[in-house]
Formats: sequence, structure tokens, C-alpha cells
Amino acid sequence: PEQGAGRQKGWGGGVSERGGAMSAARVVACLLAAVICLSCGAVAAARSPEARMHRHLKRLNKPAVKSIESPDGDIIDCVHISHQPAFDHPFLKNHTIQMRPSYHPEGLYDESKANVASSGDGERPMVQLWHRNGRCAPGTVPVRRTKKDDLMRASSMRRYGRKHKPTVANPMSVDLAMLNEGGHQHAISYVQGEKYYGAKATINVWEPKIEQPNEFSLSQLWILGGSFGEDLNSIEAGWQVSPDLYGDNNTRLFTYWTSDAYQATGCYNILCSGFVQINNEVAMGASIFPISGYSGSQYDISILIWKDPKEGHWWMQFGKEYVLGYWPSFLFSYLADSASMIEWGGEVVNSQAEGVHTSTQMGSGHFPEEGFGKSSYFKNIQVVDSTNNLKAPHGLGTFTEQSNCYDVQNGNNGDWGTYFYYGGPGRSANCQ
Repeated sequence: PEQGAGRQKGWGGGVSERGGAMSAARVVACLLAAVICLSCGAVAAARSPEARMHRHLKRLNKPAVKSIESPDGDIIDCVHISHQPAFDHPFLKNHTIQMRPSYHPEGLYDESKANVASSGDGERPMVQLWHRNGRCAPGTVPVRRTKKDDLMRASSMRRYGRKHKPTVANPMSVDLAMLNEGGHQHAISYVQGEKYYGAKATINVWEPKIEQPNEFSLSQLWILGGSFGEDLNSIEAGWQVSPDLYGDNNTRLFTYWTSDAYQATGCYNILCSGFVQINNEVAMGASIFPISGYSGSQYDISILIWKDPKEGHWWMQFGKEYVLGYWPSFLFSYLADSASMIEWGGEVVNSQAEGVHTSTQMGSGHFPEEGFGKSSYFKNIQVVDSTNNLKAPHGLGTFTEQSNCYDVQNGNNGDWGTYFYYGGPGRSANCQ
């Protein structure tokens, strides 16, 4: 009997221990499940569009020494020169910033004639709107802050700050199918057939009207290398109105670069690593002020891009005194040597909403034949040759896909050197 009782007791004790073990296992399983759920939740949260957007903004917007609110709503962050977006590039991790070009092009400062406009107004000094509320100190660079709304307007975060290809005028080919699908349209002057080491122009500044938010209008110069295929190298600078990129219709200074025909490399301004800015006074993407008026005061900006013959970098100068910075030569394949084509002129996006041509304006929105004060111009256009000299372009051609929508006319005189008027209204009785 005692043995039986002992067995019974032992059996009962076994049941109790096993039950406790099972309960503990269930608790552990529940805790593991909770941890896994929390981990899944954390991963899901990290992968959420909101979190991805926050990370992207953090990458774009570097810590500011000082921030300035512009009258147009922009925020300009004064970022330490060594913390700017350029240094996110793996090839620039140990890069020593070149604070000045080794050489300027010869003939750059012999411009007494270039500063006299036909109206007698002369060239007026251009400023950016944010200067009204402050300046960035030496040792910092002004960076236009990217906001959440900017990213939300983009077709994707990956494509934010990038052009949609194709976007360079190819004078050798007019692709009518592209026009019918709502492509890019141009009115340009161009040169090719030599090796070019830079280009310069003084560009009349306007505020063209944009019909659709996904369209833009710009006036710029292109430094091109390679073919019009998948390997095109391009450096670009000028002014643009782009509601999609900036969220308003202001005229803004901009730059662009690509080494693979706008596919995976390059961007506007400093929205990716690449361009190294050294100037503390001019912000890429910031509003230009003042703007020309029809039959009123005329304003223009001068832009020079050239290849430093010693270091090989491509430098940009804005106006007579603002050397903005450079595109390191390693960013490019063809342009690591020289450019094979230079273009100057206007470009618009024609999205053909509702099956008709856009009414987005190019330049002033008026045709070249209207002339000074009414049509937009490029004047004193020059190229940099192999001896680092600025000279007038030889064999200048013109190109436009639809001259009834946007046109271009070259000219030459003493004060303006080589020049052209360009632009147009887009949709009209003659442009459908």
C-alpha cells in the first residue's frame, strides 16, 4: 500500500512539474511572439513611406550652422563647407577641397563692351531673394533645404531632383514620335566639330508661365560629351521655372549634371553628391531677383563653365565675381577629356494635356522677331578652346523642333558679340 501511495504521489508530482514546464514554455512562446511582432512592427515602421521619407530628408539636409528664411518661403541652411552633400560620394571621402581654380580662361575680364545693353540700362547686379534676410558666413555654403512637400511632389523619392530623359536637343534628329508623346522641346544655338573646354553666356532673365505643374521652362547652356545614346555626359546651368521641383513659379538659378544620359547619375543643384560648392553667397536652386518685364527693365545673369587645365575639374562662375565651385573630373567619362558639343537656349516640357500643345512659355513667351525688351536673349556667347582662351563660337547652328511654337534667331554685333533671341508662347493659332 505504501508503495502504491508512493507511486501515486510521485505520479501526481510529475503531473504538477510537467504542467508548470508547459506553462513556462507557453509564456516564453508568447514573449517570443510578442518580440517578433514588435520586431516586425519596427521593420514595417522603418519601411513605411513616412520613415523612408524622413531618412531621405536627413540625407539631403545637412546640419546647419545657421538657417535663413527667404521671403519666398525657402529655407537656406548655411552648412559647413566640409559637410555639404558632395562628400557623400565615395570618391570624395578623402577629397581636399580646391578653394580656387588653378586658371581662369584668358580674356574673361576684358568685358567693357559686354556690359552695355541696347536700352542703355547696362547690366544690373543680380541678387538672390534670400539675401534680404541674411547671409552665410565664410567657411559655410548656402543650401536650399528640401522639405517633405518637395519629395511628395516627385514621381518617386529615387527620381527626386532628376530630369526625365530624353532632355537634350539633338540637332541631328527630330523625333516626331517623342513630340507626340509629350516630350521636351527646344530652341537652341549650338556648335560642334571641335574639342571644347568650356562655354559662357549672358542670359536674359524672365518668369515664363507654366501650364501644368509637371512641366518646366528653362534657359541654360549645355556642355556635352559622348553620343546622344546611353553614355551622354552633360553639365548644365542657367535659370528655370519648375513647379514640380520647387513648388512655385519662381525663376531660379540651377545646375545639372549626368554621365549616363539622365539614367542613374547626376541631379539638379546639389540634390546628390557630385558638385563641390566653395561659395558662401549664392545658393543653387534659390530664386533670382529681379526679373525682366515686357517693354520694361531688362535683367540678365552671366554664367561661365570651364575645365581647369591643371586639375581637370569643371568650374562654374556666376556673374563677374562668384566662383561657385566645381564638378570633379572623375564624375565623367567623355568630359574627363573635353566636350564635343555646346548648346545654348531654351527648353520646355510639353506634356500635351488634353491632346493639345502646352501653353507653357519659353523665355519671355514671345518670339525672337519682337527683339529687345520683349523677346528673351543670350548675348556674348563664347567657347573656351584648347589654349584656355574664350572665343566666339565658329559655325554656330540653330535648332528647334517646332518653330511655330518656339523659335530662335542668331545675330552678331559689337556690343553683344554673338547673340540670339529665342522663345515663344507655346500653344497658339499656329501651334496646336
